[in-house]
Amino acid sequence: MKNEKMQAALNKQINAEFYSAYLYLAMAAYFEENSLKGFGKWLKIQAQEELQHAMKFYDFVNDRGGQVVLFKIEAPEKTWKSPLTAFQAALEHEQKVTGMINNLVALAVDVKDYPSSSFLQWFVDEQVEEEANATEIVRKLLMIGENNSTALLMLDIELGKRSYSSESCCSA
Repeated sequence: MKNEKMQAALNKQINAEFYSAYLYLAMAAYFEENSLKGFGKWLKIQAQEELQHAMKFYDFVNDRGGQVVLFKIEAPEKTWKSPLTAFQAALEHEQKVTGMINNLVALAVDVKDYPSSSFLQWFVDEQVEEEANATEIVRKLLMIGENNSTALLMLDIELGKRSYSSESCCSA
């Protein structure tokens, strides 16, 4: 890559995407431990998508002749107070990732790295979807409240219907 600042920022994003996968796997484990396997399945698929995102960044840096640098991945939380607090944390995380993507776009424009700017547009669009999905689940959990186990189990069934396809996840 021609711009070292851009390369460093993309490498930081690779780490953030791998951390996202770790976070969603930790959440999946939390839900599975609490007999909400549909929530767990939804989050395991989310983790797979995050791994695909990390690899998109990895491949992009390599394709541009840059050097991929992998950093230590921090351990995520492993328990949450409730399904609602877990998904509120997921939404907050997606909002943080959106900010990181926006900062990458701003940097690419600033350093006139047009290939990176073009590449990042897919992630700008993806973050709109990621935040919308997390927001929808948070809103449903707020409607369910704390003492409606029937509705919670119905949402668990709904989330368990999610399927994963690497083509639909990450095609440019």
